[in-house]
Amino acid sequence: MARIEAPMETLRETVRAEWTDYNGHMNLAYFVLIFDLATDRFYADFGLGEDYCRRTGHSTFAVESHTNYLAEVLEAASVRCTTQLLGFDEKRMHYFHRMYREDDGALAATMELMAVHVDLGQRKVAPMPDDVQSRLGEIFLAHAPLDRPPQVGRVMHLGNPVRK
Repeated sequence: MARIEAPMETLRETVRAEWTDYNGHMNLAYFVLIFDLATDRFYADFGLGEDYCRRTGHSTFAVESHTNYLAEVLEAASVRCTTQLLGFDEKRMHYFHRMYREDDGALAATMELMAVHVDLGQRKVAPMPDDVQSRLGEIFLAHAPLDRPPQVGRVMHLGNPVRK
């Protein structure tokens, strides 16, 4: 069995000019794009990539995500993403991405996701194959010693909002 990174490095990317907005930094939509590309690489590592979808007629759908924007990312900045598997069962995966700026190592953003495995022919949630579940189990064991990220499970609220 090959060594499993904990967390797994899943993407390196450079911020393109068209990804920036009038504030001079990367627009929130492109944080999501980069995290989606990291998800694709993460899935490919344990057998749920695009080739799996074409071969089996099964894929994954994101059903919930939470993004935290922690530091600005400017045009031409290099970023890298890591992914940590937080949990899974036969039909679902719970995982967490972190995006770091390469120049100073700052944590720029995080994304927590829940995804389901889907039979595309029926458009219904279905169990993942045993070999995929086995690989997820290996990844989960490698990631189990990692600290749970503080952003996991957070709820957005104002505390005691002023009412008028």
